Amino acid sequence: MTEATKLLTALPPAQRARLMTLAREVSFPEDVVIFEAGGLADRFWVIRSGAVSLTQRVNQLQRVTVAGLGAGDLLGWSWLFPPHAWDFGAEAFSRVRAYEFDAAEVLRLCEEDPRLGLTLVRGVAEILAHRLELTRGRLMEITSRHRAL
Repeated sequence: MTEATKLLTALPPAQRARLMTLAREVSFPEDVVIFEAGGLADRFWVIRSGAVSLTQRVNQLQRVTVAGLGAGDLLGWSWLFPPHAWDFGAEAFSRVRAYEFDAAEVLRLCEEDPRLGLTLVRGVAEILAHRLELTRGRLMEITSRHRAL
């Protein structure tokens, strides 16, 4: 898998088909908050169209965009790890259409099909590692700008 790998295309066709039986199509209007950091992470999405900003609250009034997501991207990984609370916030930058997955249903499917579970966890881990690298770079950029002031 490369850094640009999308979760659904990373799964072999049979496993992707099994996972997609749990998908529900949803949409979010522009500027809606999809979830806030610290909230209950009980689902995730694969974006079909539109753009989502991952945000981190700096203080009561200010949020910083740490990453942008688009078509094919995974939105939400906190459902996979205790304490199942969102690490970032997410806001629709434009109208978003997505596949929504209930975390409990996906975890049950992964227990029934350990091969699918391992492939899914590996895919999420690679996406997470790439996003961590991007986020670190973005935060370093923001910090260096503030130091220059």
